[in-house]
Amino acid sequence: MARHIACLTYDFDALSLWIARGMTTPTPLSRGEFGITGTQRILDLLARYDITATFFIPGHTLESFPDICKRVHDEGHEIGHHGWTHRKPSDLTRDEEEAELLRANEQIEKLTGRKARGYRSPSWDLSPHTLDLLIANGFTYDSSLMGHDYLPYYARSGDEAPLLEPARFGEVTNLLEMPISWSLDDFPYFEYLIGPAGILPGLRPGADALANWTDDYDYMTEILDWGVITYTFHPFVSGRGHRMKVMDRLIRHLKNGGATFMTMEQAADEAVREGVGRDA
Repeated sequence: MARHIACLTYDFDALSLWIARGMTTPTPLSRGEFGITGTQRILDLLARYDITATFFIPGHTLESFPDICKRVHDEGHEIGHHGWTHRKPSDLTRDEEEAELLRANEQIEKLTGRKARGYRSPSWDLSPHTLDLLIANGFTYDSSLMGHDYLPYYARSGDEAPLLEPARFGEVTNLLEMPISWSLDDFPYFEYLIGPAGILPGLRPGADALANWTDDYDYMTEILDWGVITYTFHPFVSGRGHRMKVMDRLIRHLKNGGATFMTMEQAADEAVREGVGRDA
């Protein structure tokens, strides 16, 4: 029997994303703080459809906004690890990265009673040390890489990519990768951002994103009997009124298409039971 899993995931960055970019004047900080309003709306929507989701929450958000984070947990959603700050691990030393990993996990355990099993890197950029640190600290899955679109696989550690030589691939680990894609993320479609690299125009109509998101799910159902599609939302992005309507339409399309909604931890556990990724 075909089984198609949809994971709705939310990177609840709040202020941390803007602080990591050095944008600490009142307006960008208020832009992040809108994530509190967005999260409240998202939780109401998920409750209406009886869906449990995964919230990847930086430690900074957990410590700064404990009440809304408690509501996320109390309503049955998984809380995954998303760093302590929103700095990219690739910009940190190994010791700095490990310190962030431990500090945020202390906050997650304080709230949920256990350390996180899943990790998502801020900005989806791992360091050469990340996978080893995750394995050493008991994580069972990561959701930061893009080596597939619908099938989990086991991440490699120690890949090398010299400029003028063939790639050298490292060892396959026991850390399950739950792959993601920028095309299934709300930020590139919707956010207007001026930065050192240029201007991200964003501000596209919700229908543009929705067409891509629904077509990706439909394609998965056409080619695979078993698969997982992972959507990434940010409450300060998709919590805006017209975008909440897009999320509602997406959920209804997925339900009509036979999707099974799961947290990432639940989907990862099922992938392991089914032996998915062992031959990848």
